Amino acid sequence: MDTPNRREFLAVLSALPLAGLSQTAFTQQTMPLRRIPGSSESLPVIGFGSSKVVEEIAKNGEEPLRQVLRALVARGGKVVDTWPRNAANDSRFGKVVNEPEFRDKLFVTTKIDQVGKEAGLTQLRESQRNYGRKVIDLAQIFSLTDLNTHWPTLREWKDSGNTRYIGVTVSQDRLHGDMESFLTREKPDFIQTNYSITERRSEERIIPFAAERGVAIVINRPFMNGALFQRLDKVPIPQWAADFGCESWAQFSLKYILSNPLVTSVLTETSNPKHMDENARAAYGRFPTEAERQRMREFIDTL
Repeated sequence: MDTPNRREFLAVLSALPLAGLSQTAFTQQTMPLRRIPGSSESLPVIGFGSSKVVEEIAKNGEEPLRQVLRALVARGGKVVDTWPRNAANDSRFGKVVNEPEFRDKLFVTTKIDQVGKEAGLTQLRESQRNYGRKVIDLAQIFSLTDLNTHWPTLREWKDSGNTRYIGVTVSQDRLHGDMESFLTREKPDFIQTNYSITERRSEERIIPFAAERGVAIVINRPFMNGALFQRLDKVPIPQWAADFGCESWAQFSLKYILSNPLVTSVLTETSNPKHMDENARAAYGRFPTEAERQRMREFIDTL
């Protein structure tokens, strides 16, 4: 089920034990969806990069993860991106995502980040076991690690029904050339790439080329791993940003990204449910026009 109806949306939101969540999106029932090319399935445009909050489960317990997921699902989101690093934390992640309130409502990904065929297979099997999912929604090769070894493995896993989609990721501009070379000879279902209002190289070649190849495009680092907020800490948001419903610097970057129609979904990483709600609200209302996008770029470049 891609989109909750209005009754489900309001019921989930009213049940959130989170003070201060905005109710402003009621006039727009659900988060916008964008289709996965070559399929009949669509994904909500705002997703969740869960690696940080999963890594902190040992210290903070499962509740921060649970609260952020509630905020994501309440706004109509479902994409949850992570990968296996610590079996104890990962199994507790799996426990949460399989709780009744989240079961069948999430699109859960995993990654290979080790060298060697057997190491990659081990990570995929650990994801199945620890996440409690016989079928992974999306299996990816992290930062093109040992690409020529792992890509045949991912194709075999998709063919055997162990994963529904396969893809590759980059999060640094220096890997864009390697990604482009890969895309000239292979057609993954998904790619991930870094892209934000302050890190725009992806919009020049990788995003258009992947879209031309019929590949779904997921964005990471929309806030440059927090560097965006450090850079803009003492800078007020321009008043004209309110014209397209922008309330924060996080939304400023997200609305810029989402105004690119070639983007499928954006991963936002946080352990704060209020921030997750704020991020999700960037998907509601209208996105900047091309003239406004130009104004956003020029404003950021002056800082």
